[in-house]
Amino acid sequence: MEFHQVNAKQGLQWILSGFYLFRKAPLAWVFVCFSLMLIAITMSLVPLLGKFIFTLISPVFLAGIMLGCKDMEQGRPLDISHLFMAFKTNPVPLITIGGIYLIGQILIIGLVIMIGGSQMTDMLLYGKRVDESELMGVMSNLLTASLITLALSIPLMMASWFSPLLVIFHNIPPIVAMQKSFFACLRNFIPFQLYGITLILLTILSIMPYGVGLVILIPTIFTSIYVSYKDIFLNEPLRFKNNESGNDYQQTSWAADNTAESKRTETETKQHSHESENKSVDSSSGELVQCAHCNLLVARNKAIEDNEQFFCSEEHHKLHQPKDKSPS
Repeated sequence: MEFHQVNAKQGLQWILSGFYLFRKAPLAWVFVCFSLMLIAITMSLVPLLGKFIFTLISPVFLAGIMLGCKDMEQGRPLDISHLFMAFKTNPVPLITIGGIYLIGQILIIGLVIMIGGSQMTDMLLYGKRVDESELMGVMSNLLTASLITLALSIPLMMASWFSPLLVIFHNIPPIVAMQKSFFACLRNFIPFQLYGITLILLTILSIMPYGVGLVILIPTIFTSIYVSYKDIFLNEPLRFKNNESGNDYQQTSWAADNTAESKRTETETKQHSHESENKSVDSSSGELVQCAHCNLLVARNKAIEDNEQFFCSEEHHKLHQPKDKSPS
């Protein structure tokens, strides 16, 4: 399964096309995302194991949502059953991805605790106050730990971004899928930077009015994952069977690129054809001369000569003649 490098602007197109996919069935998307959030909250209430179990099975939920995106693209409706569909098809490799992600998170947290020390751990987990003399040291450790967390979490997220889709759509083994996902994200690092910055800004705007905007943003994030997968791995935009894809922002971008490429190819073809014709005329008829009226190149032995001027046709010869002045 090969992946492609896309233009930087595609990072924004993924969000726009994802929003278009959400807009096709907004109520269904809100219901599916609300159900997933309710499952996450319920499982987090289970002591100790709840959050770990949800992290393990979260790729299965994501794969089900991606199946819903594909069904919508093929003209079928989205419903709550898509959320659990991957549990019936290929759950073990998806849970393996969740397990690798969970182990990575645990290792990162352990490393942060080791760097930050017990004082930072007590402050973050239990709200313990520290003396002013110790505050600078704790804050320095906190900054270092935060930077390390960010540096390690981004590669882990890159490896997990496309891997559920590669497993559910192409039956790729989980380890290989995570490797391909990581390198696909790495090759398209600039589009993902634009994508991430845009999502951060949209999240800030969505939270401001009492978080109402998250009702739209969360489904759009899910749909944008599917759009980015199609763009990078399949090298194609959304294609709806009901032929409504003409309004899609990404489809418009692809159409513009294809139109420009077609025009460029057509121009090059015409240039080559014109050069070939000139060469053919030159080789068969000898010297070329330029028509004084239309500047067309013609063979000298076929041109009409008049006062050291040449014309490609009798009509152009007559048109070029000066008109007689009327008597005064």
